[in-house]
Amino acid sequence: MLRMVFFDMDGTLLPMDQEEFIQTYFPHLCKKVAPLGIDSKKLVSAIWEFLGNVSQNDGSRSNEALFWEIMTARFGEGIREKTEAVFDDFYLNEFHLAKTVCGCNPMAKTVVDYLHSRGITPLLATNPVFPGTATRARIRWAGLQPEDFCHITVMENCAYAKPNPVYYEKLLEQVGVRPEDCLMVGNDVQEDGAAGKLGIPVFFLTDCLIDRQGTDLSPYPHGNFRELLNFLKNSFAAESGT
Repeated sequence: MLRMVFFDMDGTLLPMDQEEFIQTYFPHLCKKVAPLGIDSKKLVSAIWEFLGNVSQNDGSRSNEALFWEIMTARFGEGIREKTEAVFDDFYLNEFHLAKTVCGCNPMAKTVVDYLHSRGITPLLATNPVFPGTATRARIRWAGLQPEDFCHITVMENCAYAKPNPVYYEKLLEQVGVRPEDCLMVGNDVQEDGAAGKLGIPVFFLTDCLIDRQGTDLSPYPHGNFRELLNFLKNSFAAESGT
């Protein structure tokens, strides 16, 4: 019985080319902190180090704490006190300039609204490498609202990240459902597909598909939003025997 749907964000609910998004987002962030004397190349290198290490976070501290550990190692003690308020202001303001390289598929809201009509409030299982402010902004860019989700994974409330299966294990604990009663919807075959290691069925949204290994998708349900909606409707019909 389908009781919960986990949605990825970037490239799933929010259409985007990740490379183009990064090339737009990073320069705006570097420009914001430049008046503080923060070297752009050093900052970008620190962010990449965080992104490269967060999937190995072991639960001993939040992803947010890991980020500031790396920043402190790169820039020295006091960097958080020096920059945190500026980062926060950036995500409230200049970060929205990156919306221009993202799409907005109205079918995302159609699918989420359909789940609500079936009594399911989905969970936003976006890779928790952004602060909550940035994630809530991206939800709105996608034509949705944070209130559309029962839980949202962000760097402040997670100590694991994709593709670590423990990330999904913690989500199952959060909502109290069995793997077979969930569905993970995502565009990244390796990161979102890791949910399958716990027995969570996966639907791959192919509009902005990321597959680093040339995976054969034929064993998995996959397609665009309309095909996802039909898949969900068929799943509910099968449960009711109609």
